[in-house]
Amino acid sequence: MAAIDKHAPLVLTGAAGLVGQNLVVELKAQGWTRLVAIDKHAHNLAILQRLHPEVTCVLADLAEPGDWQAHFRGAACVVQLHAQITGKYPDEFVRNNEQATRHVLAATRAAGVPYLVHISSSVVNSVADDDYTRTKKAQEALVAASGLRHCVLRPTLMFGWFDPKHLGWLSRFMARTPVFPIPGDGRYLRQPLYERDFCRCIVRCIEMRPDGAAYDICGDTGIDYIDIIRTIKRVKGLRTLIVPIPYPLFRLLLRTYALFSRRPPFTAAQLDALSAGDRFTGVDTEAVFGVRQTPFEQAVRESYCDPRYSGIVLRRT
Repeated sequence: MAAIDKHAPLVLTGAAGLVGQNLVVELKAQGWTRLVAIDKHAHNLAILQRLHPEVTCVLADLAEPGDWQAHFRGAACVVQLHAQITGKYPDEFVRNNEQATRHVLAATRAAGVPYLVHISSSVVNSVADDDYTRTKKAQEALVAASGLRHCVLRPTLMFGWFDPKHLGWLSRFMARTPVFPIPGDGRYLRQPLYERDFCRCIVRCIEMRPDGAAYDICGDTGIDYIDIIRTIKRVKGLRTLIVPIPYPLFRLLLRTYALFSRRPPFTAAQLDALSAGDRFTGVDTEAVFGVRQTPFEQAVRESYCDPRYSGIVLRRT
């Protein structure tokens, strides 16, 4: 295989989100010089532009055709990151996970881009049945049928720098409140994946270009939800009291909160997914990608105590 040109354009869709922000840091560290970051979230894209002024940032809604398609010409690869993860209405998921993907795939074909890395999700293997899961399955099917040389990565729950949701939100909430509620006994197995480790896997896919491969990427550490919370508390030196709440009451509180919040940080559907009992099996990232995963507590410390990026939080989309 010919060596890849790290000075060729590399297009990242949904680049201002959690994965994209971390991926830009990693790509720059590995010598990529012409990054094109496309996203429709103006605030988060402005953060990326401020941190990386040499990156070409394009404010665009991928669910609509537009001038953004011209940036695909001459690209060495497209990394498809855009996704609707949370939301109150099914149409949001269809628009941003399916309609936008059709446009990106069409632009990739039209520009003759030789390779695409698609970021899917472990939910396509999940027992959960919600708008996110259904549309992520449909999105992956669109990629498989596109005729493009591609690979698919399916990460589990991720955490790291810039995180406006998930463990990032939990970390900030814990620092602000004397009491932290836990649904039930909190014994819900999670396999959290550190963003920096995942981004290193993405970069290896860009370089290796496996055709038609799909990789399930899990965190090496299987850990219960309550122990995740305890780890964050310990690493940040917090004194927050962790209090179990009966599961039905916790779910009712989430549903009530969603009535008054346009973008709730944690929904009843996500609670159901948390307690679904999924156990994911992933590839050996060190054997396949040469990426040895960071120990969980060290990764939490880097994520929430690092002076460079831990204080920068994206707005929820």
